[in-house]
Amino acid sequence: MNLLQALAPILAPVFLTALGGYLWARAGQPFDHTFVTQLITIVGAPALVFSTLANTALPFDTAARMAGATAVCLLATAVAAALVLRVAGLPMKVYLPSLTFPNIGNAGLPVCLFAFGQEGMALAMVFFTVTSVSQFTLGPAIAAGELKIGKLLRVPLLYAVAAAIVVLALGWKLPAWLSNTLGMVSGLTIPLMLLSLGVALAELRAPNMLRAAALSALRLGLGAACGLAVAAAFGLDGVARGVVVIESSMPAAVFNYLFARLYDNRPDEVAGVILVSTLMSAFTLPLVLLAVM
Repeated sequence: MNLLQALAPILAPVFLTALGGYLWARAGQPFDHTFVTQLITIVGAPALVFSTLANTALPFDTAARMAGATAVCLLATAVAAALVLRVAGLPMKVYLPSLTFPNIGNAGLPVCLFAFGQEGMALAMVFFTVTSVSQFTLGPAIAAGELKIGKLLRVPLLYAVAAAIVVLALGWKLPAWLSNTLGMVSGLTIPLMLLSLGVALAELRAPNMLRAAALSALRLGLGAACGLAVAAAFGLDGVARGVVVIESSMPAAVFNYLFARLYDNRPDEVAGVILVSTLMSAFTLPLVLLAVM
C-alpha cells in the first residue's frame, strides 16, 4: 500500500491524461494531429525549454554533463540496437529509430516533473533537447538513408536553448510579464503531449505481435541498461541519475511512426513497437522509479 501511495502521484497523472486522449479518439472525436504537433514543436516545447532553463538555477557544468550523458546514452543505445538488428537480419531503416529514440517528451517529461519537481524538470529539459535535436535530424536521416544538415537549422528547440544560455550567461532575470506569458504558453505543452500520445495509441495497430513484443522488450531493456551504465560512467547520482535512467527507459517515441510513414518504412511494424512498448512501460516504469528514487 505504501508503494502504491508513493508511485500513484507520479504515474497517475501521466497514464490518466493519456487515457483521456485514448478515449477521446475511440469516441470518434476530431483531433488534428498536424496542428497539435506543430503547436507543440514550434511554440509549446521551445517555450517550455526556454522558460524552464532560464528560470532555473542550473549550473552550466551540470547542464553540460547532462547533455554529454544524453548524447552518450543515445549513441550506446543506437550501437547496441544496430548490432542486435544486424544479427537478427532486420532492416536498420525500419527499426533502428524506434529502438534508439525513446518517448522523452510525451511520457518522460511529466514523469521526471512529478518524481523530482522543478530540478528534475530542468535536467529532463536538457535530456529532452539533446534527444529531440538528434531525433529530428538523425531520425529522418536513418529512415531516408541520407543526412541533411539544413534540417538542424530548422529545429526551433535549438534557438530556445541558445536564448536560455544567453540569459543564464549574462545573469539576466526575466521580467514578470515575460516569465508569466512563457509559463502560461508552456503550460499547455505537457497536457497536449499526453493527450496526443493517447490519441496516437488509439489509432496504431500491431500486425506482428510477437516481433513487436520482442523489439519492445529490447527497447525498454536496452534503454534502462544504457541509462544505468552511462549514469555510472558520468558519476551521476540523485536527481541527475534518476532523470537519465527514467528518460532512457521510456518506450519508443511516436515520432518514429511519423517518419516511417513519411518514408514508407513499414509504418505498421513501427506502430506495433510503439504501441506494445508503451503498454509494457506501464509495468516496467514503476520498477525503474523504484530503482532510482
